[in-house]
Amino acid sequence: MNPLKTTLLILSLNWLQFSYSQKISFKPLDKERKVEVYIGGKLFTAFIYPDNMEKQSLYPIINARGKFITRGFPLKPRAFERTDHPHQVGLWFNFGDVNGLDFWNNSFAIKEADKPKYGSIRFNKIESINAKNGSLVVSANWVDINNAILLSELTTYTFYGKGNLRTIVRETHLTAKQEVKFTENKEGLIGLRVDRSFEEPATVAETFLDAKGIETKVPVLNNEGVNGVYRNVEGAQGASVWGKRSNWVALRAIKEDETITIAILDHSKNTNYPAWSHARGYGLFAMNNLGGRNFDKNTAAVQLILQPGQTVVFKHKLVIGDDLTDESINKMAMDFNK
Repeated sequence: MNPLKTTLLILSLNWLQFSYSQKISFKPLDKERKVEVYIGGKLFTAFIYPDNMEKQSLYPIINARGKFITRGFPLKPRAFERTDHPHQVGLWFNFGDVNGLDFWNNSFAIKEADKPKYGSIRFNKIESINAKNGSLVVSANWVDINNAILLSELTTYTFYGKGNLRTIVRETHLTAKQEVKFTENKEGLIGLRVDRSFEEPATVAETFLDAKGIETKVPVLNNEGVNGVYRNVEGAQGASVWGKRSNWVALRAIKEDETITIAILDHSKNTNYPAWSHARGYGLFAMNNLGGRNFDKNTAAVQLILQPGQTVVFKHKLVIGDDLTDESINKMAMDFNK
């Protein structure tokens, strides 16, 4: 082929990629208890529902150029990762005080004697898969140690990709099966545990995995490639975003010479909009609509009470892109709230 025609063909294909949304496809793997999600033929994430986890999650999450956004530990650890908080896997949704039960911190690390203090989210079924609109609908039950149901959950994930942009909208409907009280707690509500590149550089010794995958106490931390910086719509940066109310928070880092921005957007119809930011330098990126005085001692007390049959809806959006500007995120937030 003529070199000029080859160049024009490549440019045309690139233009098409960045001008139109990419095809969403799903691959249910029942035996592996997951549904893989592909954008433009590339693995983006998977909805996982293993029996040995206390909740369901989207894991892993991979950007358009094939880089991991999420931490590998504890499912598939990678070298030099932190090994803290084993309940923080991928992208999830739960809360730290539902009728006094802690759903947020529950994991295999909890001692059996302490399990009655914790709640679990038990997978029910895949309700529907629609590749045309990129949606996956799943159901689950929030239960106590005796499997008594507090809440039934119906969640719709909507996936989208265009060029190097990837988005996930999670809309969660929680219906009470008994009287349910959500009492203000910092542990919530939608959480993402990010890859080490997106953490703030560590200044104290921590527990890491070495290159062989062995858990090791590392006195001098390897901060190579660790450069994450949070910011919110009001202009706060770094650790100062924690506990602030904001309709979006973004996290920017350079990973293997690629600038990547992750943002979580709150929806204006959510209870206690805008949410409090529960974003930590060690890699937890969360937004919490029910945090209240755990973040701001001067705010009003927060308690959400549902009577049997009542439903509350929470809607959030995860955005993964290149070096996203405040203006571009603001526009996405406006479109999200239309």
